[in-house]
Amino acid sequence: MNSVEFAVVATEGWFNGERHRAEPATFRIKNGKVDSITSGNYGTVLAAQGIRVHQGAFLMPGLVDAHVHLFLDGGPTDGPTRSAHMKKSVEELTEAARISARQSLSWGVTLVRDAGDKHGINHVVRSEAVDATLGMSRVRSGGSGIKRAKRYGAFMAKDVDDNDSIRRSVTDLSLINDEIKIILTGIIDFDAGAVTDEPQFTLAEAELIVATAKACGRKTFSHCSGEKGLSIASRAGVGSIEHGFFMNRETLSIMRDKQVAWTPTFCPVHFQWDKPEAVGWSDTTIGHLRRILDSHAEHLRLAHEMGVTLLLGTDAGSMGVEHGKAMMAEIRRYVEAGLPLTSALQAATASNRHHFDLPALLAVGAPFEAALYAGDPFMSLDHLVKPQQVWLGSPA
Repeated sequence: MNSVEFAVVATEGWFNGERHRAEPATFRIKNGKVDSITSGNYGTVLAAQGIRVHQGAFLMPGLVDAHVHLFLDGGPTDGPTRSAHMKKSVEELTEAARISARQSLSWGVTLVRDAGDKHGINHVVRSEAVDATLGMSRVRSGGSGIKRAKRYGAFMAKDVDDNDSIRRSVTDLSLINDEIKIILTGIIDFDAGAVTDEPQFTLAEAELIVATAKACGRKTFSHCSGEKGLSIASRAGVGSIEHGFFMNRETLSIMRDKQVAWTPTFCPVHFQWDKPEAVGWSDTTIGHLRRILDSHAEHLRLAHEMGVTLLLGTDAGSMGVEHGKAMMAEIRRYVEAGLPLTSALQAATASNRHHFDLPALLAVGAPFEAALYAGDPFMSLDHLVKPQQVWLGSPA
């Protein structure tokens, strides 16, 4: 699982990030980039010439998870274990993040966007993951985000107060963060089936954050759900809205026009609906969860039809949302919502890379950041399991 100076990959079908090609192809890789793509599988011929060939059924760009928290472990689902994890030392949490990055890569996820931790662990792993021999997904780091004092988000953001504080904090964070995370709203009150608290920032304040970040050469992304918060985030022109539950057509129209992307993160809510015993939800709350998921799927489908940019992210590290593995579940949610698999995989590969201003497609001249599978997911999604081989492209 590392970058390569030379390799030959022969496959029966492939996906370039935007288009499915149900035809054999042979890829030559030199100095970590795609040197040529030849129609036809010449693996047997080349192998007979003494050339090592990686043979598989399906090749595609490495997956990109646009929303994770590396220092959190999504595996444990009992409250005491999760609470104890949060009390570990920074050194222990950093090691947990390394494990998460390795686990992600093993599932074919070659890049993750860490959506915030107050310790800066994501910066540490970002630096270490540049070394492909360490076997970790590369990291785009949101560092620490910004929030209001005594409001949601203490584990992933630092407090800001007035406009001067906002300007200073965003300017300082821009020196070390790849993007600026805005904690605009709290989390969903599942018992009530709604977002019950007020947004943490006004429209004017959100616009100030976005403008300051832009002046510093940084995009923004916003933790946000609920009609009030979504209205502010979209009108302020944040780079992407994360989660976005309780979406509506008006907000989607603004997002399309202002080129605000959306990372829906079905996985955490779907887990709590699918495994309500992990939290002890009542039948009423389970009903709320199902309604929220159905509405989310409806608006995801509408967003796709309207041309809103979709980024696929899992919120890995949340309860029941395991790093790497959750990408398969999130792709299924997109397909279940009615999106073509091509669109779901595009959201998990090319769209994410394009949003991050990175080479987006598996094409000649591009970094060879790819995963080789034993089966074609267009024949069965069950084939989209741990790949046979993963290659990391050159660091951005």
